[in-house]
Amino acid sequence: MTVNSSLFILVLLAALGFFAFNVRRLVSYLKVGKPESRTDQPGVRLKNVLVVAFGQTKLLREPLAGLMHFFIFWGFVILLLAILEAMGEGMSSGFSLAFFGPLYAPLVFLEDTLGLLVIASVLFALFRRHVIRPKRLDVSGSSQMDATIILMLIFFVMASMFLQNAANISRGAQIAAEARFVSNRLASMFAGCSPEQQENWFYLFWWMHIGLVLGFMNYLPYSKHLHIFSSFPNVYFAKLRARGALKPLNLADETATKFGASDIEDLTWKQLLDGYTCTECGRCTAACPAAITGKPLDPKKIIVDIRRRMMEKAPLLVQKKNGTAESSPEPQTTNPEPLLTKHLIDHYITEEELWACTTCMACVQECPVQIEHVDSIVDMRRYLVLNESRFPKELQATFQNLERNFTPWGFSHSTRADWAQGLDIPRFADKRDAEVLFWVGCAGAYDARYRKVTQAFARLMKMANISFAILGAEEKCNGDPARRAGNEYLAQMLMTENVGMLNTYGVKKIVTTCPHCFNIFKNEYPQFGGNYEVVHHTDFIMSLIDSGKIKLTKEKRARITYHDSCYLGRYNEIYDQPRNAIKAIPGVETVEMSRSRDRGFCCGAGGARMFMEETIGKRVNIERTEEALGLKPDVIGTACPFCMTMMTDGVKAKEASDHVQVKDIAELVLEAVEG
Repeated sequence: MTVNSSLFILVLLAALGFFAFNVRRLVSYLKVGKPESRTDQPGVRLKNVLVVAFGQTKLLREPLAGLMHFFIFWGFVILLLAILEAMGEGMSSGFSLAFFGPLYAPLVFLEDTLGLLVIASVLFALFRRHVIRPKRLDVSGSSQMDATIILMLIFFVMASMFLQNAANISRGAQIAAEARFVSNRLASMFAGCSPEQQENWFYLFWWMHIGLVLGFMNYLPYSKHLHIFSSFPNVYFAKLRARGALKPLNLADETATKFGASDIEDLTWKQLLDGYTCTECGRCTAACPAAITGKPLDPKKIIVDIRRRMMEKAPLLVQKKNGTAESSPEPQTTNPEPLLTKHLIDHYITEEELWACTTCMACVQECPVQIEHVDSIVDMRRYLVLNESRFPKELQATFQNLERNFTPWGFSHSTRADWAQGLDIPRFADKRDAEVLFWVGCAGAYDARYRKVTQAFARLMKMANISFAILGAEEKCNGDPARRAGNEYLAQMLMTENVGMLNTYGVKKIVTTCPHCFNIFKNEYPQFGGNYEVVHHTDFIMSLIDSGKIKLTKEKRARITYHDSCYLGRYNEIYDQPRNAIKAIPGVETVEMSRSRDRGFCCGAGGARMFMEETIGKRVNIERTEEALGLKPDVIGTACPFCMTMMTDGVKAKEASDHVQVKDIAELVLEAVEG
């Protein structure tokens, strides 16, 4: 028995041709989405691919499952050489990579080592999926079957490789047998066979190995494990601008018939590529505060639903565009109109799911392949608000207040600077040479509790002789609540008015106590011509401490745990400054919650949830407060007005107010300065 080279080449070309057909088909579906430029900074993008895709850094955040995937992935990468060697054998009998010379033996030793690790990892993955059954995995239905098929294919690809090499060694092939420590041991299985039988066994396993490899390659386009191919481009094309920065809508486009996204053609090609790339690992859902507390939102389902809808509708749209029937594995009907008239929203994704999102970015942080869940959720919110006026009833008052009073609450705009009475704080209109604009924010101006934080920070700046001023009644809401709630029209109105005013004054540097103000000024105002140096007050305070402009001399005997703000942490990677400010206070003991830093748990107020009722499941702030109280702290430190409100309410609800305080970093530092 020998390999028929012509037959092998024919099989190889057929397999590659069918794979190319499927790649073309899948790419054509992506073209249904809106265009978007994702080709800037190629060097940075390639680095991301090396670190995230090849380095598996995000997968390794969960060590056990991460290592399992790491070995399977890298096993396949290294074993590509073994596959190429086997294909060379199909072209020319006796072919090997022995021409690598002294590198050949170490290479085949590595191949056997990784092959063994891949088999062990696959067996563990099957045990984990079918016996341990982690909650975040989809352990039922077609997804379970698909995952099992993929794992079994990988197992048999590895097993057939070992058996092929073992039979090859038994027939005396010069393939560095001693270095192939696994294959060499298996070769004894064929010791009693005749040379002809050994030859037959080799070619049997060779065809099995090649057939499994080519079959695996062509099964992937029909599997949720398509991410094996799509993850690399998805990581390459991932957002490079600030992770949470939303893309503006062109509201001046007179040809637009709708804004936001109601179906797949309203999403960008990158958002559709996210659908291809999701392997349904569930890491996003396991980290989502809404999902954890029993809300309808499941970030994994959002992306899977986008993929389901695309695979259903995109073939019809491509066919309609081309005017020809396209061969497709997706379900076809004699009357496609019902499929075309359905929508992603309502038929797949409900309003309740979309409005449960706190935009905390935990899903994006945990996704190992850089899927951007929040952008798609906000785009669908935009459609609901701007086209159909469908939003939670509480937001009606919020939007009206923003339009009339330039604040989410119903306070008079004329009282915006009342917090500063008696503090001798200048207005920017009277002190245009001020080096720093202190952007107070709506909560800092109106919320009774957070006004104390505003005053504390202002006093710290005065102590440090900082040249600063405020806008007073000229300040308006930054637009973040409206933007995250999908009301892009209202958000852009506020943002452009603020930019016009700030640029008129020639503002260069802004400091703010609110992470939502900080994030939108730093990362989204440049979209509208507002380019400023933006600093959060925790960073500013730390610079005052480091420079010696304020001195922390008063001891505070307290056990303090710090709660990370999502918009300060995951959005802008500010984790150390607030902690360092607390640690600079003499006498304090700091303790960390298990979910901290980039794994921090949301307070529940982001994404305009601050202004909506929470009626389903457990309250997010209660979940977070319980975690904090479990450390038995004296103080829960915060650096955000929303976080302070939510944590304070949580402490009250748990009847712990008599022994646990919620304080901002500015208040804690001021106490250490003044006593």
